[in-house]
Amino acid sequence: MAIMELWRKNLYAAWIAEMIAITGFNFVMPFIPFYVQELGITDVGQAAQWAGILTGVPAVVMTIFSPIWGSLADIYGRKLMVERAMFGSAISIFLMALSTNVYQLLFFRILQAALTGTVAACIALVSSSSPSQKMGYSLGLMQTAIFTGTCIGPLLGGIIADSFGYRNSFRITSILLFIAGLLVFFLVKEDFRPLSKKEISSNNFWENLRIVFSSQQLINMIFVFFLVQFSVMIVNPVFALFIKETFTSIKSISSITGTMLALTGFTSAISSAYIGRISDKYGYKKLLIVTILGAGIFYLPQAFVSSISQLMVLRIFLGLFYGGILPIANTIITLSTSPNDRGKAFGVTTSATFLGNTLGPFAGGLIASTLGLKDIFIFTSILLVLTGIWISIMVKRPKTME
Repeated sequence: MAIMELWRKNLYAAWIAEMIAITGFNFVMPFIPFYVQELGITDVGQAAQWAGILTGVPAVVMTIFSPIWGSLADIYGRKLMVERAMFGSAISIFLMALSTNVYQLLFFRILQAALTGTVAACIALVSSSSPSQKMGYSLGLMQTAIFTGTCIGPLLGGIIADSFGYRNSFRITSILLFIAGLLVFFLVKEDFRPLSKKEISSNNFWENLRIVFSSQQLINMIFVFFLVQFSVMIVNPVFALFIKETFTSIKSISSITGTMLALTGFTSAISSAYIGRISDKYGYKKLLIVTILGAGIFYLPQAFVSSISQLMVLRIFLGLFYGGILPIANTIITLSTSPNDRGKAFGVTTSATFLGNTLGPFAGGLIASTLGLKDIFIFTSILLVLTGIWISIMVKRPKTME
């Protein structure tokens, strides 16, 4: 009974902390294009390109650092890595509020990228303590924290930005991340045995990569993480600009954008909890294919909307499908990896995610500046549908560990 109480306590504490952290991130990140314009880049095309750079370049840094942090998690503990990510992000985001030009903002974004990674750290922490038969439930619940924060953050962030300015949004984000870090520090109790000096010496970075890439299933899932994130990040950095350019008569554009993202986050949070629970019963691979195909289908008509209400409805249905993708994918990774190697596995999958974060915004900025903002939805839709088809062929159905 004590073991059950420990994993549940850690799960709920990590859920609260991660929800607060993601809320903070989404106070500011969806509105980066507007902050760029405030810093002097007034041309819409250049603002879109800078939005891609400010998202893509830090993602390169995250791609490099994530497997390193993942390896250190297996050596020194997952809780320490969560604290590093949250406190490090709090400091770097506070510095962003002090930026006077886009180059300073880029530098602080790179600093944040080297220190952050709250999602992967929390997932590794929860997966290491949750029983295998509750893994779908635990990781699905953690995904609701991410989507709840994604829902609340843009909504409140848009209101704060319109009322008090973008710099204060960065300051509030910093405070929220610091609070989240304190919650983990005081409430999470990790049952972790530090490795001996001999084990640490044998636990080198390249050997960790060899272990992860020796599994074809993990390689396939790493590619899935990349494709999904690449597709989504084609749209996300310039979504605010799409709304601004499509609906030119609307005022309080940050609040409208925040509301739109909040709707998607809200439905994603609901679906992630539900799909995470039923995936243990109906099969992970089958539901992963359905959710990715559904997300691809509902991206396409967003390119042709003529009213805010149409876009809202499509974003709601998008969230219902998108919300199930990551908890199912994380569960497949967990069930395909030994407990001692999960930090390494999630570190590499996080790198794949950040690589998608790197290339997606560049692709989105390029498509938006050369073809038009509407074309980013068409490209994303096609890519997600192809990803769903690829999964049906390449990814094996995982077996639940006893």
